[in-house]
Amino acid sequence: MRVLVACEYSGRVRDAFRRYGHDAWSCDLLECEGNPQWHYQCPVEELLYDHWDLMVAHPPCTHLAVSGSRHFPEKIADGRQQQALNFVRLLMDAPIDRWCIENPISVISSAIRPPDQIIQPWEYGHGEVKATCFWLKNLPRLKSTNCVEGREPKVHKMPPGPDRWKERSRTLKVSGSSNGRISGANKRSFQAVLSKVCYLYELLRDLELSHSVLDNSRCWLHGPVQL
Repeated sequence: MRVLVACEYSGRVRDAFRRYGHDAWSCDLLECEGNPQWHYQCPVEELLYDHWDLMVAHPPCTHLAVSGSRHFPEKIADGRQQQALNFVRLLMDAPIDRWCIENPISVISSAIRPPDQIIQPWEYGHGEVKATCFWLKNLPRLKSTNCVEGREPKVHKMPPGPDRWKERSRTLKVSGSSNGRISGANKRSFQAVLSKVCYLYELLRDLELSHSVLDNSRCWLHGPVQL
């Protein structure tokens, strides 16, 4: 399966797909933090027509998230919000049969369409709060796998700094247990449960686009993925 992970510079999601045997590539304007061998440092627009089977995209939410609504008037006036929405539309119009677009609670819901699903980290084993929206094409909604106690807004409480935006957008690195459930996080990544953690790793746990499945126009995993 050819997988495009759009707007990812860490390479974590890409590498998880590659470990499972897929031809996965990340793309971002930033340099890759991991192995750059399978990373395109370029505008994603240059890659959308390269015959991908699946795209997982994380368009920047800086000008879209309602958490920053106090800045909306100026962002609407100078065109930054419209430009961000146009980029989301570009991703949604990509000639790719299956995709997931991830964002927090944002104006995408009112300006384009409501999300297909909204999830929380505490539904997948992490006792934090971070509402995450998914817009899906030919992918079913996720099911909660491990509801736990705890409603800590760790991402919201991250201290200010020049790299805060990068840390907030980073995918949490998790490990799988023997039964395929997400069981924990390594020390380096446990600083925050970030917006895309649940979907990206549950996607790997629950869903696989194998060649046989693709032939039958279906898209979900036959078994758990050990990360």
